[in-house]
Amino acid sequence: MNVPHIVLASNSPRRSEILGWTKLPFSVHPADIDETPLANEPADEYVLRLANQKAVASASFAPFNGIVLAADTTVADGNTLMGKPEDIEDARRMLVRLRGKIHQVHSAIVVTMPSKGIKREVVCSTDVHMRRYTDDEINAYLATGDPIDKAGAYAIQHPEFRPVIKFAGCFASVMGLPLCHFEYMLRQMGYGERREIPFVCQEQLSYSCPIYQHVLKGEIVG
Repeated sequence: MNVPHIVLASNSPRRSEILGWTKLPFSVHPADIDETPLANEPADEYVLRLANQKAVASASFAPFNGIVLAADTTVADGNTLMGKPEDIEDARRMLVRLRGKIHQVHSAIVVTMPSKGIKREVVCSTDVHMRRYTDDEINAYLATGDPIDKAGAYAIQHPEFRPVIKFAGCFASVMGLPLCHFEYMLRQMGYGERREIPFVCQEQLSYSCPIYQHVLKGEIVG
């Protein structure tokens, strides 16, 4: 069965890029919601709550039997959530805090079919080990402006900064859209298999993914 038109409830160019790799039909309709964390809200619950709110906010843009795909990503250092920095100095503080440490990136995706009341959701949580980059490297990266719209003030895929030293999870999830998790959800909804998806993702990211087979079996891995 063909996958129906997808409404991507996000203004993230990275999510649009990743979804574009699938060649599935989609349009972008960002959701404007309050992203303020609740008191003592765990990171995985936070991203799932926001993804659900985005799905609801963008539901009206879905055609009949269309799909809404909503996602949210945050960086967590222990119990501290690290969203997008407020300014350059906030970005610097985040990068210094994460330097040389292992933190977690949590990405939630919610897939709904509003006309049929169908919903699937998942949270992908991944350990990320940052290298001990120097203050000069931080300054050079800040000068690019790239950190300002990134949770945790960094992009794992940045070609010059390359902040991550060790990684063995879903690369696309840290970028904001765990693609094989989405593919598994589509399969569970009865839309067949696109067996090329994990290989296209790995080719685009130049990354040999060690977990995609587990994800496509429905196992909870990051």
